[in-house]
Order: sequence, then C-alpha cells, then structure tokens
Amino acid sequence: MSTIHDKRDRAALFRERLTTAMARVRSNQSALARAIGVDRSTISQLLAADSARLPNAQVVAECASHLGVSADWLLGLSERPEQVGELIAASMLVTEAPRALVDEQIFAWHQEAQGYKIRHVPAGLPDMLKTHDTLRWEYEPSLGRTIDQAIGASDDRLRWMRGARSDYEIALPTHDLAAFAAGTGYYNGLPRETRLTQLEWLIEVTEQLYPSLRLYLFDAHRLYSAPITIFGPLLAVIYLGSNYLAFRDADRVDVVTRHFDRLVREATVGSRDMTNHLKQLLTTV
Repeated sequence: MSTIHDKRDRAALFRERLTTAMARVRSNQSALARAIGVDRSTISQLLAADSARLPNAQVVAECASHLGVSADWLLGLSERPEQVGELIAASMLVTEAPRALVDEQIFAWHQEAQGYKIRHVPAGLPDMLKTHDTLRWEYEPSLGRTIDQAIGASDDRLRWMRGARSDYEIALPTHDLAAFAAGTGYYNGLPRETRLTQLEWLIEVTEQLYPSLRLYLFDAHRLYSAPITIFGPLLAVIYLGSNYLAFRDADRVDVVTRHFDRLVREATVGSRDMTNHLKQLLTTV
C-alpha cells in the first residue's frame, strides 16, 4: 500500500471510503449522524468535496463500528475493510476431524488447491497410500461398519491424486516407517503379511507417480513436525487429533510452508532414493 503524506489526500480517501461504507449498508448522512451521536452538519463537513478535515479518533471509531468496517481502513492505514474480529475469523478456522483422515473437509481442501503444490506431514502413513488391509486393521476398531466407507474414500483420494494437476510432497519421520516395517510401537500387532503388502504397494505407487508424488524421510531426533497439510498458498492445516486448525492468512501459511521446506531440505532420505529405501525395509520385515 502506498504511503499517504498529504493531509488533503488522506481526507479525500477518508471521504471516498466513508461514502462506500455508507452505501454498502444503505445508510445516509442523517442516519449515520444519529447513530454515532453527532450533528448532521458534522458528517456533511467530513464529506464535503473541498474539505481537508479529518475527524477525531472517537468519531472515526464510532463510524467504523456502526458501518461494520475497520477504523484503519477508513483512514487509509489498511487495505482490508474488515474489522479485526472478522479478519481473525476469516484467517483461522477450527473444524472437527474425524478418526480417519479421509473425510470430506480434507478432500474439499484438496479440490480447492488443484494445480498448486500440496505439502503433507501425516500422522502416520498417508491414508491415501494405505492398502485396504492396513486401513481395516487401523480403523475398523473405531469405525466399525463404516470402515468400508473410509476405504472407498481412500481409494477416491488416490484416484484424485493420480488425475489432479497438483504436485504432492509428503514428509515422514524415519522412525515411523521403520516401526511400521518392524511391527512395533503404534503398529504392534499388524500382521507381517499386511506389512509386506503395504511396503510393496508403497514402492509401486511411488514409482508410478514420481515425480508428481515425492516422498521424503526426516530425522525426528533433529527436526520435529506435527501433522500438517499445506494447500499451495491458500491454506495451512494443523491436525490436532479431534480437530483441524486451519489458517488462510498469508503470513501463517508462509511460516508453515517454510517449516515443511526445511524438513525436505534436511531429509535423511530424498525422493529419488525413496524407492531403494523402501526395498531395503522390505528385506527387514
């Protein structure tokens, strides 16, 4: 935004924006004067074409509050007319996260970001890259009969990934994939045959979809990451377990993006070496 130094220029911009805000809510000089407790002549003077007058802080605040805009915008200090509360509400969204990360909200965000690079740190293996047996072992205890819907949704997401014009970068902690192969920790009790088939499927998918799908492994001893998804420049989502915390303002999206890019930059296994790493893991199962 260009800086306004001349008082007349600032007064002219104030008149323009005050007139715009009044028109938006279908107000007039008399109605605005009554609402903020001043004489109509005060509003008339502020809107006079040759006036270099700016109101005092209280009048600006009262006008902004009544017209539903920010005082900074009226004075030319901001290009966003929304009030602070509206900006916060628009820039941050808290939404419910179902047990399986293949829900409609996530899919809608993927569709919205079609054509942009999508960066993802999953809570475990990416759901859309899991075999049916892995999904059934993981989610059937909590989803019951709806597990088949989750499996169908996972298949839909993979088909979407194959056909979408988006690049996907997925970063996983090295220890999580190693635990999967060994059937330890979170994956304790997962049958060996299921683990073998899952790793074979990961090898097949990464070979088929590279370079539009790129997987990386990072060392969680050096770098930690919560589960996140970044939908191009549009949206950054942090997975909290029962909720998603989603940010749309550019500064926060940029912060999360730079965090992800560091995971990729310092990855212990890069996307070009991922297939060979998976094949080596396969021999340890």
